[in-house]
Amino acid sequence: MKNEAFRYMMIEPGQTMVREEFDPFSPAPGEVVVEVAGCGVCHTDLGYFYDGVRTTHPLPLALGHEVSGHVVVAGDGDQDWVGKPVLVPSVVPCGVCDLCKRGKETICREQVMPGYDIQGGFGSHIKIPSFGLCEVDEKRLAAAGLELADISVVADAVTTPYQAVLQAEVAPGSLAVVIGTGGIGCNCVQIANHFGATVVAVDVDTQKLARLADHGAALTLDANEVQGRDLKKAVASFAKEQGLPATEWIIFECSGTIQGQASAYGCLVHGATLCVVGFTMDKAELRLSNLMAYHARALGNWGCPPRLYPAALDLVLDQKIAVKPFIEHHPMDDINQVFEAVHAQKNQGRPILHPT
Repeated sequence: MKNEAFRYMMIEPGQTMVREEFDPFSPAPGEVVVEVAGCGVCHTDLGYFYDGVRTTHPLPLALGHEVSGHVVVAGDGDQDWVGKPVLVPSVVPCGVCDLCKRGKETICREQVMPGYDIQGGFGSHIKIPSFGLCEVDEKRLAAAGLELADISVVADAVTTPYQAVLQAEVAPGSLAVVIGTGGIGCNCVQIANHFGATVVAVDVDTQKLARLADHGAALTLDANEVQGRDLKKAVASFAKEQGLPATEWIIFECSGTIQGQASAYGCLVHGATLCVVGFTMDKAELRLSNLMAYHARALGNWGCPPRLYPAALDLVLDQKIAVKPFIEHHPMDDINQVFEAVHAQKNQGRPILHPT
C-alpha cells in the first residue's frame, strides 16, 4: 500500500500547498487509517494559511479537520473499525483523563486536532486516533439523498453549533440571534430553530440570508444596512411584534470577524447569553461591564465532544437540518485555487475537497 496515499502540505503560510506521497498504513495501537471521502474547508484553515494563526505541529503540515471516509487499516485492538464509514471528530480528546471522565472533553489537555496538532485530512488518507470515531449508517445516508463526502462538514460545521445550542440551553420560546451565516452560522440557524427558537439571522451576504429564509430564519437582517444600535432596535421591534421576550436573548457570534463580534456584543439585553463560536485573531474593544449591568453571560465554544456526534448526525440523516444547499464540491487537486476563492469570499457554500 506504500506510496498509494497523498496529501497537500502547507510548507509556509500563504505559499502554494504541495502534494506529497506518504505512507500512513502502519497505525499504532489506538489508531486507524481513514480513506478520505471528503474534507471541508473551514474558516480556521484559512486562519492558519493566511492570518498567522500558529499550529502546534511544525510545518510542513496537511491542514483539514472536517473528515468523512472509510476505515481501511486499524492498529491492534481496533480491527472492528475496518471497512466502516465514519466521521472523524474535529477535536479528539484522550477519553481517559479526569476532565474527560467528568464530561469536559473539550478542555482535555491531551486532545489533538487534525491539521493543527497532527497531520490533517487534505489528502487521500489520514491516520487518526480511534477514540471518538462516529460510525455512519450508509442506508440512512442514501435515504437522505446524501453521499459520505457531503457530511464531512458535520465534523465541525454542524457539531460545533450543535454544542453551542445545547450549552446555551436553547428551548421553545427562545429568541436566538445568529451573527454570521457562513459554514458554521447556517447550521446554527437551523439547529437553534430545531430546538424551538425563533431565529434572527444577520449577515453581509444577502444570498446566504435568502437561503436561510427557507431553512429556519424567521427574520433576516443585512448587516450592511442595519448596524450598531439599529441592529438591536430591529431585533427588539421584531421580538415585540412576535410576542417574544425583550430579555434573555441568545446571541451566537459565528462570523469570526471583529465586526461580527461588535454586533453580537451590541445585542446584549438583560439576562442575555452571548455564545462566541467564530474565531478571529483581531482584538475587540468593548466595555466588559455590560455583562455585569445586563446580568448576562458569555460562553466560549471549542469544538464538540465526540459523544454528541451521533445526535448531531441524526439531525442531518433525519433531514431535520439541511447540508446540501450550503456546500460545494471540488477535487482535492484544486486545493490552492479553492483556498484563494474562499479567502476572497467567492465561494457559494462551504467547500468540500475530495480525492477522486
